[in-house]
Amino acid sequence: MRIEIMDTTLRDGEQTPGLAYTQHEKLTIAKTLLEDVKVDRIEVASANVSAGELASVQAITSMCQKCGCLEKVEVLGFIDKTRSVDWIVSSGAKVMNLLCKGSLNHVTNQLRKTPDQHLEDIKFVIDYAVQKNIKVNVYLEDWSNGILNSPDYVFFLVDNLNKLPVMRFMLPDTLGILNSKQTYELCKMMVERYPGLKFDFHGHNDYDMAVSNSFMAIHAGFSGIHTAVNGLGERAGNTPLSSIVGVINDHFSDVETTIDESKLNSISKLIEAFSGIRIPVNKPIIGEYVFTQTCGVHADGDKKGNLYFNKLVPERFGRLRKYALGKTSGKASILKNLEELGIFLESDAIARVTQRIVELGDKKESITTEDLPFIVSDVLGSQALTEKVKLINYYICHAQNLSPVATLKIEIDGVVYEETATGDGQYDAFMKALSKIYSSLNKTLPTLVDYIVTIPPGGKTNALVETVITWYKDKEFKTRGLDSDQTASSIKATVKMLNLIEQE
Repeated sequence: MRIEIMDTTLRDGEQTPGLAYTQHEKLTIAKTLLEDVKVDRIEVASANVSAGELASVQAITSMCQKCGCLEKVEVLGFIDKTRSVDWIVSSGAKVMNLLCKGSLNHVTNQLRKTPDQHLEDIKFVIDYAVQKNIKVNVYLEDWSNGILNSPDYVFFLVDNLNKLPVMRFMLPDTLGILNSKQTYELCKMMVERYPGLKFDFHGHNDYDMAVSNSFMAIHAGFSGIHTAVNGLGERAGNTPLSSIVGVINDHFSDVETTIDESKLNSISKLIEAFSGIRIPVNKPIIGEYVFTQTCGVHADGDKKGNLYFNKLVPERFGRLRKYALGKTSGKASILKNLEELGIFLESDAIARVTQRIVELGDKKESITTEDLPFIVSDVLGSQALTEKVKLINYYICHAQNLSPVATLKIEIDGVVYEETATGDGQYDAFMKALSKIYSSLNKTLPTLVDYIVTIPPGGKTNALVETVITWYKDKEFKTRGLDSDQTASSIKATVKMLNLIEQE
């Protein structure tokens, strides 16, 4: 049995407060979802929203027309006579997801119509869509409340729509009210009453049950699940794509999807970058820390036979397992990180390094793998990290209505270099001056992937600022700087990076 994944990141996911994608971003997301992640269908917009939305859908449909996957693109339409259908025709799309009322409460109190009147309105739109060669799926909005409180109305609607050219009936838990037991029983009821229909489940996460409810819908016999990358969407969001795919692959022996698991992390990072909404570090599959063992006992167990592994191995998702450094780190965790860096120490040295890491952890200092060479050098007075790059001095100026300027003097392998540059910000100016120096030496700096600034709560203006920068050069790595000034902490993290790459 194959489950269709319809991803609504570009429609329902964009209903996340404050979120709006540009046309280029929408096109990139659509292309990545269809070609790389290999979802079955994408819902890309709501009809009649804006001229910009129309242009975005036209760009997506033009791309999909060329690659022969136009019918995988779906647009939300409304019961508005000919208006939505005409908009969808002009967008180049071929499939409309028609939003109908799935509860008697919505029909009588929002539309102020009778069920028969609403049915006639739906029939008109579907007939017009067919005339315009638009295929139709039907959403029963607020279906979960409808089937709980007005089942006769739901059955009336489906009994009649079943006679029309509707491809799929899409049943939303619009307000995220269902629990898993209810979801299974209600979905099973629909499947048994209408065995020939194709049902999709559209979950919302208000009780943090979207994944489990989607799981139960599949268990009940539904053939499609709606998702959004990173679980984005209105209120608590939609069923996260990565989570439900992991659940399906590991908990259904007879169910398949088309999804390429190895691309789930990359699409999540893409949406994080475009949306500006960070992925929680503990979010299953895609969170930064979910493949990181913190306890030293766990690291020891993994070393002795992967005793703390489960089926969700990071390599499935294009990721690697990490071992955190902090006050709960044991010898095994330290060894794992030292091995990653190619540093080998005697037992007594490891004990001293471990003790220093525990002390730093007690002070609430975060420690990255890339901090280890500096800690080793400091504790042991060794040459684990030779300071080949020294920042002798720098001057940064930012005046109103003028571009920031940075001048820096730096020593590399005993030779002093000096450069000046302007930038969009103070740190940008510093990096551009640094890039000038490295370009003159025919050296390439790593790409800056991520930049996180943390200031302790409390409102003190003299608080220490921690900057953690993620870089990429053959692999991702992080460096950390600590200072009372944000730019200075960023520069400290950058100088650490320079010394690390000079060791290679």
